[in-house]
Amino acid sequence: MNIASFSRRRQALLVAALALALFPAAAVAQDEDAGADAVPGSVAPVSSDDLIPQRNLFQIIQAGGILMIPIIFCSFITLVFVFERAIALRRGRVIPRPFVKRFLHQLHDGQLDREQALALCEENGSPVAGVFAAAVRKWGRPAVEVEQAVLDAGERASNGLRKYVRVFNAVSTISPLLGLLGTVFGMIAAFNAASTAGAMGRPELMSRGISEALITTAGGLSVAIPALVCYLFFLSRVDQLIVELDALGQEVVAAISAEALQSAGPAKSRTSRRDSAA
Repeated sequence: MNIASFSRRRQALLVAALALALFPAAAVAQDEDAGADAVPGSVAPVSSDDLIPQRNLFQIIQAGGILMIPIIFCSFITLVFVFERAIALRRGRVIPRPFVKRFLHQLHDGQLDREQALALCEENGSPVAGVFAAAVRKWGRPAVEVEQAVLDAGERASNGLRKYVRVFNAVSTISPLLGLLGTVFGMIAAFNAASTAGAMGRPELMSRGISEALITTAGGLSVAIPALVCYLFFLSRVDQLIVELDALGQEVVAAISAEALQSAGPAKSRTSRRDSAA
């Protein structure tokens, strides 16, 4: 009886050991069959649910909140005045080279009198012509008086050239402040959402406010940085043009001041005598 029960137990243990030995082999064989069915080098298709959702520009601006409206308005103002100043500060418009060259040449050669020179300046109407006209109105006066007239006209011309340049400085100052204000509003909205819901462990409740804060900050800086670059560029452009206006005005002073006319008188008389003797 004991021998029979011992024999049955031994048979049961052998069956169990055989099952344990065959189960891993069957699992490996199943995996190999699945791998054999797959095409080498193929990539498993990704479902649309696994992709990161993308947003267009309008959706990003809309997520930035109401303060994105004045930031966009600042960018529009910057773009408009960039084109306006780029046209107004062209060298050919401020200092037209053909007019300057012809005017100075005729002035040095004595081909112009006061009325003719003034008529040419009024006809041209450029900023450099305004400086020349201010000097011509002091024709024959002492050099100090003519030079003062040139300086006053140059100051008026510089004010006209600097017109609207301060707009870029204003935009570069206001836009980051608008972005900072949007950051404050976004953080307030984020903490209000977390406190009212009573769920600090749910970050999706705070994501909208944090997104608004970051978008307004990025928007304000994106407008302020180009505006500051434009301000510095056009300011240096104006300074360069003013230096050239002053230099050209000094040439006119040297040609029409009382001292210049007195020194030119004997030289012209000597030239005329030499021509008559010849």
